[in-house]
This record gives sequence, structure tokens and C-alpha cells, in this order.
Amino acid sequence: MSVVLTIDMPEDVFSAIRKSPVEFAAEMRLAAAVKWYELAEVSQGKAAEIAGLTREGFIAALHRFKVSPFQYTPEEVIRELRDAE
Repeated sequence: MSVVLTIDMPEDVFSAIRKSPVEFAAEMRLAAAVKWYELAEVSQGKAAEIAGLTREGFIAALHRFKVSPFQYTPEEVIRELRDAE
């Protein structure tokens, strides 16, 4: 099941950013998914689904947005490894 969301945008915004409305909508979905993933609000798989990408494609998009594909900081990984001992 999918939901259609309508957003009112000034028509000249599409020419200003050099994107069609369809391209703009895809970019908005991707930007939202990347941000929600960065904030740890969604998993990598769910973010890829929101963005309409494969997981591999989403990881490539994370690189484009300069967002780490890992939701753990190096300090958290070290702490978890120490706690597991």
C-alpha cells in the first residue's frame, strides 16, 4: 500500500533547481530518508525503502550526502566490544 502526498511548491522552483517535479520529488524522498537515517529514526533498510532505492543504492546516496553508513560511533563499538568480554 502506498500513500500519495501532495506538496504545494512555486512553479519557478523547478527551473531554479533544474529538476522536473518528478526528479524533485525523488530528491526530497531521498533527502528525508538520509536525514531520518542519520538521526537513527529509521533503519538502513527502511530508509532505502523510503527513498525508493536498493540498500546498495542507498549506501551510495549516503556517501553522496557525506553521511556514514554506520549508526554506531567508534566509541560505541569499542564500548560494546569491551562489555562483551
